[in-house]
Amino acid sequence: MGFKTGQKRGISQIEANSRILLVLLSIAPSLIGCGNILQTEVEAQPRMNRSQRSPAVEVAIARLDRLREPLAYIGNTEPAREVSLRSQTEGRLLNLNVDAGDRVETGQVLARLDDTILKTNLAQAEAELNARVAEVRSALNRVRNAKVQAERAEVELQQAEADARRNFSLAQTGVISRQQAEVSQKDAAVASKVLRSAQEQIDIEAEAVTSARQRVKVQRSLVAQARERLSYATLRSPISGIVIDRVSEPGNLIQPGNEVLKLGNFSQVKIVVPISELALSQVTVGQTVIVRLDAFRDRIIQGRVSRIAPAADITTRQIPVEIIIPNSDGRIASGLLARVEFGNVTTNKIIVPQTALQGKDTLFIVSFEGEKATVTTTKVKTGDRYKDRVEIVSGLKAGDRFVIRSSRPLQNGQSVRLSATSEL
Repeated sequence: MGFKTGQKRGISQIEANSRILLVLLSIAPSLIGCGNILQTEVEAQPRMNRSQRSPAVEVAIARLDRLREPLAYIGNTEPAREVSLRSQTEGRLLNLNVDAGDRVETGQVLARLDDTILKTNLAQAEAELNARVAEVRSALNRVRNAKVQAERAEVELQQAEADARRNFSLAQTGVISRQQAEVSQKDAAVASKVLRSAQEQIDIEAEAVTSARQRVKVQRSLVAQARERLSYATLRSPISGIVIDRVSEPGNLIQPGNEVLKLGNFSQVKIVVPISELALSQVTVGQTVIVRLDAFRDRIIQGRVSRIAPAADITTRQIPVEIIIPNSDGRIASGLLARVEFGNVTTNKIIVPQTALQGKDTLFIVSFEGEKATVTTTKVKTGDRYKDRVEIVSGLKAGDRFVIRSSRPLQNGQSVRLSATSEL
């Protein structure tokens, strides 16, 4: 009895579950169709909003800049002209009148050497010169005497020749003997020989004068050399400048060629920098450069390329380039670290990315009215180009906001949205 009752209840539960399943199966297609319609409506709404929204743009602010980064090298300052004051003779250094840092002028006496021996040598040379001059005077006197003897011999010859002619005439008339006439002719011949001898003596004495004068000339050269050597005992400044270093001290024995002082002319300062052979084509003599000194960080100095070495270092392939900078106030010392930029100081212009140009000469300028941003086309004149950057010569001012790139093509007067990477 109990079994039949439980069996009826189980059958009733199964029938109820079957009815629920049939209801669900009947309404399922309707639910699926409604879901497709909702999904289509949800997807269609964003597509319509995206097409109506303003394009997103990346904006930048126009600034002055350099199209190319300048070549930069490091060197050290040196005086434009540096001189080592060296001794040209041997001697003990008696005094040294200057020290490092002192200013000197051309011709100023800076040091003196012991000149006792040099003065003695000069006195001997001058005494020898006086003796040579005396020889010249003696030789000239002998020449005068020889000329007197020649004049006397010439008179005697004239007399002898006159006597010979007269006696020859007398001998022909028989007044005197023929033998006497021949004696007169012999006397004339002897007088002629005496004259020739006297004339030859004049030539000999004249040659002696020439030799004596040549010896005087040589001795005068020796005296001049002795005087020059004596002048070496006084060391004078060859330039106007500053004493860089005091190498020796009073009391030291100085040999020829020994350095006593190091001098420098700091009215201009030079900097020598080694540049790469690959950059040599960008550097020319006379080119203007920018020099910055770590010692004077607030100063920008314009320099000039004064010389380019004709040979490169075979190991590093670098070429020394000399730059000259002014130093009228004398504040720039030697050995300061200098940073040299090989670039024209007047080439700063507005530079924009290549992507900002629409076509060849059009940019989009961004203007604001409240929070609304609008783009306007503007024509620009471009200059040089380097890599992905373009130089703007005209049409864009510093401070203008322009479009670098856009999410889609822009039109004049169109409203835009600024991307997160834009400059404000």
